Amino acid sequence: MRHFGGLFHAIGSVAGDRSGNLAVPFGMVASVLALGVGFAVNVSQLYNAKSSLQGVIDAAVTSTARDLTTGVIKEADANKSVQAFLDANSRAGILQADRIVLDKLTIDRTAKTVQADVHVDLGLYFPLFSIGDMKRVAASTTALYSDKTIEVAMMLDVTGSMAGQKIIDLRTAAANAVDSFLNGQDSSNPRVRVSIVPYANSVNAGALAASSVYGETSTSQRKQAPGNSAVQYVSGLTRPDNCATERKGTYQYSDVGPDISMVNRDYLLSSFAWRTGTAACPAAALKPLTADAAALKNVIKNFVASGGTAGHIGVQWTWYMLSENWGSVMNASQRPAKADPNKVAKIAILMTDGEFNLSYFDAGTVGEVYNDAGKEPTRTAAKTLCTAMRDKGIEIFTIGFDLSEENAQATLQNCASPDTGKIKHFYHAANGTELNQAFQDIARNIESLALTK
Repeated sequence: MRHFGGLFHAIGSVAGDRSGNLAVPFGMVASVLALGVGFAVNVSQLYNAKSSLQGVIDAAVTSTARDLTTGVIKEADANKSVQAFLDANSRAGILQADRIVLDKLTIDRTAKTVQADVHVDLGLYFPLFSIGDMKRVAASTTALYSDKTIEVAMMLDVTGSMAGQKIIDLRTAAANAVDSFLNGQDSSNPRVRVSIVPYANSVNAGALAASSVYGETSTSQRKQAPGNSAVQYVSGLTRPDNCATERKGTYQYSDVGPDISMVNRDYLLSSFAWRTGTAACPAAALKPLTADAAALKNVIKNFVASGGTAGHIGVQWTWYMLSENWGSVMNASQRPAKADPNKVAKIAILMTDGEFNLSYFDAGTVGEVYNDAGKEPTRTAAKTLCTAMRDKGIEIFTIGFDLSEENAQATLQNCASPDTGKIKHFYHAANGTELNQAFQDIARNIESLALTK
């Protein structure tokens, strides 16, 4: 206790010293401390203001770029859009209302960027002689926008193995994907259009069948189909339904239009359907590109699971829905745009729950159409079509739904476009929740690709 007693005595002596010898040093220390505290408070105030201002302008420009991209606003409205966002969010953090000033908004049509420069004049809590009582805080940000249109064709598996909960999960995930792609755009001038291609033993070409599907009536016609203006097309066509199988011959792996070569409805299809007890083609017909979400979801809600997995036929028709060569047999609003990577992003989504396991083009008899282990030509046909699509600039995403076959996964991985940065192109969904998430991830990634490519 002796040491502490000495300390207390020393402190008491200093406190009781009235000589004034220590008053000046203490005053100087107090002043320096006050200046230091004031400076620290100002620094903190300026930092918080800068952070708040940056957050507000980032959100304003990002929102405006998104609205420009989706067509909600036009370039002439961009300044008003940013200012409205600033006004609505000017109380963020420690900022005061109506104090954010938009100095400059620059839209670079070549780089496809929106840049905003803003400032706020901040009244400091502790005015100091060196900086005064006001301080200007500035911030700037840039966001990408895109004036590309987007065309998405979704190949959806409605085969027999999708029966039960799987087809229910697909209906939900596909309908949600349609909403994600089409919501929030100008319906009179849509930026995004979507097509769906349900497939099983074949594809139901719907209204397109009359001008694009050649119905074989005998084994002698199991060869390359004529163009839809040929005499043979007019005189020899018999159409029991709107089913379509593969193209044959020279144009099997091509997207040339049906004016050059129609798609075959193989003569073996009816016998195969009867023999297997399945529908010759899906109950749901394909839907060409449209911005009508209700029409797409009306098709999706009526999906029925039946038939085998002729995946290459689904891939083929998915390509056609994105090909400008097929515009002649479509209504004006359904026609794919001319391929131009600077103006349009063309996206294919290929989904299956199993191995591609049947084909007609390489079968000599009905018994050769189906093979439970999967024919190599069937997988090869799908991969060949995918390669041709990618070569035409189509971005391909693939989704395997509860896959168990190694060949099925390998086919989808081979078909998918190469991953780009954080954007992956092959998904394996184990259940309905993951299937829905895969479609949602792809929807977000497609927007990113449209901005960066």
